[in-house]
Amino acid sequence: MHRFIIVGGGAGGLELATRLGDRYVSGKRRSPPRVQVTLVDRYPTHIWKPLLHEVAAGSMDPFTQELEYAAQARWHGFEFQQGELTGLDRGAQRITLAPIIDADDGAELLPARVLEYDTLVLAVGSTTNFFGVQGAAEHSFALDSVGQAERFRKRLIAACMRAEHRVYEHAEAVADGVAVPSDASDALSEASGGPGVARTHAGPCIQVAIVGGGATGVELSAELRSTAQVLAAYGLHKLDPRTDIGIVLIDSGPRILPALQERVSNATTELLLKLGVQVMTGEAVAEVTPSLVRTASGKTVRADLTVWAAGIKAPAILSQLDGLPVNRLGQLNVRQTLQSEIDDNIFALGDCAACVWPGTGHNVPPRAQAAHQQASFLLRALACRLDGKPLPSFTYRDFGSLVSLGHFSAVGNLMGGVIGGNMLIEGLFARFMYMSLYRLHIAALHGYPRMVLDTFAHWLRRSTVPRVKLH
Repeated sequence: MHRFIIVGGGAGGLELATRLGDRYVSGKRRSPPRVQVTLVDRYPTHIWKPLLHEVAAGSMDPFTQELEYAAQARWHGFEFQQGELTGLDRGAQRITLAPIIDADDGAELLPARVLEYDTLVLAVGSTTNFFGVQGAAEHSFALDSVGQAERFRKRLIAACMRAEHRVYEHAEAVADGVAVPSDASDALSEASGGPGVARTHAGPCIQVAIVGGGATGVELSAELRSTAQVLAAYGLHKLDPRTDIGIVLIDSGPRILPALQERVSNATTELLLKLGVQVMTGEAVAEVTPSLVRTASGKTVRADLTVWAAGIKAPAILSQLDGLPVNRLGQLNVRQTLQSEIDDNIFALGDCAACVWPGTGHNVPPRAQAAHQQASFLLRALACRLDGKPLPSFTYRDFGSLVSLGHFSAVGNLMGGVIGGNMLIEGLFARFMYMSLYRLHIAALHGYPRMVLDTFAHWLRRSTVPRVKLH
């Protein structure tokens, strides 16, 4: 029996484990299975990482979208082991997992374990790259996990409630003729007539700074504008969602969405400006403090909350795995077969793999579509490996990119086999195409009939709950 171990339950890793289990283990079989498939992940549940900005904005409840690895394993014939990868012995062909510790009382739930493999697939994804910027790791939020996204969402709601309370106290003090200290709030100016009346501001009552003008930063800025409106509609605050809640998007490059065509970037910038999002380009962040962001040019941006979405790198563990070569971002260097440069028994896919994109001078980009294509490729390649045949070479096909601007709109470009060329799309059609990406991911995990049922179930749920999580 050939032992496959897949480390990392992201989009690519989970799809590969599911399809390997379906092909070689589950279903009606007259003979024992040829392989054993084991999926390893540090968390017990999966959520599609491109959705984390919606979790952070509160427009998606992660607990209704998450998938339990143990259940998926039961349904599709693979095994699940929860644990964090801590070591690799290539000679003995085994990996080491850290113990599982109870977060509440610190008790050990599972001890450290050793798993043996014949083929190891690393799909551990990526983490936020702070680029050594002073204070960035300590004073800004990353969006690498559901826990981090939920923490930001709760801090945002709390900040809105505190800001409204400051406005209320300020207005009452002025109405009663009480002197208000000039430094009581940087965001407030004079208010008159008591609470609930019109007032003017020197700036927004609360301001969110988003560092990084890539897809995550752009999508989060639009979602936050929608969230501010919904929170006001449900009475969680009485601030003006457009003027009292400021959103600033900061990027060091000359334009946002640098990975996409300039016309897509320009269209997105125009839409963000219409939503009241301030876009600052050509400003490299030099320092982040609890209350502001300072750029290399000397500009300062007030920031009650800062989100860092300026880049990614591979998890540090990859550079500690028994001499496996990595690049400057910590990604595992792989050949066109997706095998490690020095070990034929180890493969890598997704954000953690540095795979050359022939003819471009770049590596395959860290996108969900790349992870999906690599999972499909490895399903075929590993079948060849089992049969003792030569492995094929991976070819990445860029089908374009889509960026969501919440329920307001979406923009992007379709390329290659989708339309036979390159076309800018925006509006409802782009929004529909963007939503279809997640549905295709669900179909890859459960099949199209269950995907349709899942879509209908979530549509029913959204029709009975607020558009934004309120607590």
